[in-house]
Amino acid sequence: MPDPIGDSLDRALESAFTRRPPQSAQAQMKYLVKQLKGTRAVAQTLGISQRTVERYVKGQLKRPRQDLRNRIEREVKKRWQPQVRAKARKKAATTDGLVVSTRARFGYTAAPGTTDDARIRDITQALPPEYADQLFTAREQGATEQQLQQITADSLARMYFRANNSRAHGLGVEFTDVEHIEIEL
Repeated sequence: MPDPIGDSLDRALESAFTRRPPQSAQAQMKYLVKQLKGTRAVAQTLGISQRTVERYVKGQLKRPRQDLRNRIEREVKKRWQPQVRAKARKKAATTDGLVVSTRARFGYTAAPGTTDDARIRDITQALPPEYADQLFTAREQGATEQQLQQITADSLARMYFRANNSRAHGLGVEFTDVEHIEIEL
């Protein structure tokens, strides 16, 4: 099941990395073993046997199948440069905010006689730090994609459709059918 907003938040933080994460399967496994303090924990995290982890660490196995390769990369990136990631998150949540570029279906409830039919729109909008903080906090607390989507919809409603609440008061925005979303720091 795709998680476009959550994945885009993760990619935004990864853009702050100052060094590339390990690339080979052996280097990635060694890194995970060091981070998780043992081959058993790595095996449980990745859903493979402890012996398989040991073979990758020794270099006996070199090319994991695609689904395992994706899980390994995800776990490595999740743990890579936590201080750099935290610094980037804090900066976005306190001073810089985020930029959201999306192609999605937007509809809204408005006064009678206005065009409120949902339609596909391409929107690129800077969001203030408070919304960056809400998104990152929700992501860390295990929010569902639906909840992240609602926070994004609220922020786009305020900043794009209501011009930072200077017009169109009470306009309720629906954000559905996300074709593409990219979040940048």
